[in-house]
Amino acid sequence: MKTPVMKTSANGSATAGSLAPETARQAFLLLRTVFTVAPILFGLDKFLNLLTDWTLYLAPVVTSVVPVSGQNIMSAVGVIEILAGLLVAYRPRIGSLVVAGWLLGIIINLLILGSFYDVALRDFGLLVGALALNRLATAAGK
Repeated sequence: MKTPVMKTSANGSATAGSLAPETARQAFLLLRTVFTVAPILFGLDKFLNLLTDWTLYLAPVVTSVVPVSGQNIMSAVGVIEILAGLLVAYRPRIGSLVVAGWLLGIIINLLILGSFYDVALRDFGLLVGALALNRLATAAGK
């Protein structure tokens, strides 16, 4: 089933129909760029802790299940985030799903933690954006 989207008319106004190819390409490039750069930067910061102390966002149950320190867990998280960002850059159709799944895991962790609900809601919005990137990448055959 094809979803109706917007198309640009001769005078530049949007009309019902197909998404203008240039508009879809711009949306794809914008989302791919954001979902490449953000995970890489956040992943690097898991080692530096310049933006925040990332261990504060880790539910205690995680450190009780995994027998390593919170900082070591966050370092592993950083590596995964960097790899996810690179995957989005080179294989956005697959990488976007990895990032969406990763964001779902972060949301679940924050809900278990019982705080940072604002961050969980923000990450839900990012998850939806990653899924939108997946749809655009699939349509573009990327």
